[in-house]
Amino acid sequence: MLIFLLMKKEIHPKYYHEAKVKCACGNSFIVGSTMPEINIEICSKCHPFYTGKDKMIDTAGRVERFKKRLQKTSAKRKKNERKSPPAGDHPKGEKNQILWIR
Repeated sequence: MLIFLLMKKEIHPKYYHEAKVKCACGNSFIVGSTMPEINIEICSKCHPFYTGKDKMIDTAGRVERFKKRLQKTSAKRKKNERKSPPAGDHPKGEKNQILWIR
């Protein structure tokens, strides 16, 4: 028994079998899409994973903000390490206890 599923008419977008994709690096290729032309920033010719080259793409200074935040936290961590008591010394001379709760 053959069952044919029919698509509803006039509800689907037009499909372009030869849509052109253009990359910012200058590479272009053909794919099937609902858009006739697609502009992209990174493709397989310029992506660091495929090329093995490190490439930094910064959007709105996110990398600088992350590095600045990382420096602040590392400075705070170093400052707190100096204030903490030496390892093995516990306040009041007590050792850590393990409590079992049932």
